[in-house]
Amino acid sequence: MNNIIKVGMADYKTCLSPDGLTTLGLGSCVGVAVRDPIKKIGGLAHVMLPDSTIFRTGNINVAKFADTAIPALVEEMKKLGANTGNLTAKIAGGATMFAFQNKSELVRVGDHNVEAAKKALEKLKIRIIAEDTGDSYGRTVIFLPETGDYIIRAVGKEEKII
Repeated sequence: MNNIIKVGMADYKTCLSPDGLTTLGLGSCVGVAVRDPIKKIGGLAHVMLPDSTIFRTGNINVAKFADTAIPALVEEMKKLGANTGNLTAKIAGGATMFAFQNKSELVRVGDHNVEAAKKALEKLKIRIIAEDTGDSYGRTVIFLPETGDYIIRAVGKEEKII
């Protein structure tokens, strides 16, 4: 592994192996890792919200929303030579960070982000091969396109690789 490229919140990046990608602080946000296992090209999006259409009041940050970030990430991967027919995905995050008595829709942002990420990947015909989503804790992830390992770290939890 050479460089680990940092992906910010509401951001996405791509890389070629042996580089990797990381993002910190996935609470209700979802980290969507996409890989071409043949060409060893990877991409990681840190998605904050599910649907851009309710915020269309001018220019939006496409990386913020699942419905726009994932297609944009795939387009960037194609520029590096990725074959869309080979792509697979892994997702992590989508936690319920604040526990309240009622299960209001406003509190279920993590669930909605996971659902929207899955829908966007399905629309692009990208199969999800692993996920670590939900629960009530934040995650930091590292994605290695060389091996496809998606390393998940959380405070007080054992590191896991999916």
